[in-house]
Amino acid sequence: MIIGTAMSLPEKHILYIPGKNPKPPHDLHKMQLWRCLGEGLRRADPTAMALPYAQFHLADWNHLFYETAKDISADLPWIDQLLHTHGPSPEDIHQANSWRLKLAFVLYNLIDIAQFLIPLVPDPKVRDSVQETRRYFRNDGGIAFRIRSYIKSQLLPLLDAGKQVLVIGHSLGSIIAYDTFWEMTWNDRYPGKLDFLTIGSPLGMRYVQRYLLGWQSPLRERYPAVIHDWINVSAVGDLTSLDQRLHDDFHEMLEQHRLSSLEDHCCDIYNFFHNHEGLNVHRSYGYLINPATGRIVAEWLHQPVAGA
Repeated sequence: MIIGTAMSLPEKHILYIPGKNPKPPHDLHKMQLWRCLGEGLRRADPTAMALPYAQFHLADWNHLFYETAKDISADLPWIDQLLHTHGPSPEDIHQANSWRLKLAFVLYNLIDIAQFLIPLVPDPKVRDSVQETRRYFRNDGGIAFRIRSYIKSQLLPLLDAGKQVLVIGHSLGSIIAYDTFWEMTWNDRYPGKLDFLTIGSPLGMRYVQRYLLGWQSPLRERYPAVIHDWINVSAVGDLTSLDQRLHDDFHEMLEQHRLSSLEDHCCDIYNFFHNHEGLNVHRSYGYLINPATGRIVAEWLHQPVAGA
């Protein structure tokens, strides 16, 4: 993405699709995400245009999936601390590169290949994540269909109004976004285009790909066609983004001209979010405040609006 001439942002909108777990009430959650993204933009490019709050949208599908909300008060001190932390500490870097995490990557890659070993996963959080992903893929009670319909209800009015949209999908949210794009392409025959930024995404996992919409279809209908540019960001030590490079998994989209570009940003990106449990290299707030994410979004905001 090339930085263009600075301009106002009347047509630029970001739709954020969160990952798993119950989330705080919509407005409280949106405000904290916007604060972190805004700080990430400022750190990446102090001259970058700020994204107006009204042009940042949150498609919080979680209330449909979990039917409950999370109390945000426990996170607020840690978010404030994050906003005043300007990079990973030497200890953060050491933890993200620890031999225990490297061993876990080897183990989980093996399990991703031999999926019958999933019940043997030692980390209960990872097992819970697998179970929640399974529930989405099984479409229990039509939940996946309702979630994708909700995402489209937030996304399509922006596209139909001629807005240029960047969809940011975190973790399970990136899977939901991808499936929604496939549905828009092949079920709804939607002709428009959007840009896609995945953060902490498990889309490179064989287990996930096996159940993606269209993955078992003939090649000509396998992939969505509504994405223009796709950038993937993975933090060092993030076990959820087990395969941190998506280009090798989705390069056929380029060959079929389903999208214009696909870039992976990984290997030297550190998520330095902390809470009472210590370093969490997967949390969305840490991804959004990272200058690597901020730089990508800043360049997107600087791009001239299509057709302008």
